[in-house]
Amino acid sequence: MNAIFVNSKEKMTQVYENVAIQFIKGKNEKDQPEIRLFRNKDGKKGKVVYKFYNPTSITFKNYKSVHQMYLIDSEGELSTKKIDLILSEDYVKEVRSTYNWNSEKEFERFIRFAERYEYSKSLS
Repeated sequence: MNAIFVNSKEKMTQVYENVAIQFIKGKNEKDQPEIRLFRNKDGKKGKVVYKFYNPTSITFKNYKSVHQMYLIDSEGELSTKKIDLILSEDYVKEVRSTYNWNSEKEFERFIRFAERYEYSKSLS
């Protein structure tokens, strides 16, 4: 992991506390997504598909206000507007969201987020 080199677990924990996925600003998604990553043969372009089967932050009452998925960490924020919601009669059944990158630099930034996200979930 090339993101952080610190001496204390406390400092490391603080860095990873603010890692989150959000559909509604300020409300972290608690459901653990299924994640699939795809890269072109040249390695420059690609995408990652997130599938949430029990989303906690999106409800039948607020789903119309969902326009983006935000990937938040200590470096800032990545976002995508590619979101599909699968609804049942009275609840949000599934959320699928796709984040795309078009360069090696964008891919490396996404991987740093993914590493932080994975680490933050193993702390809980």
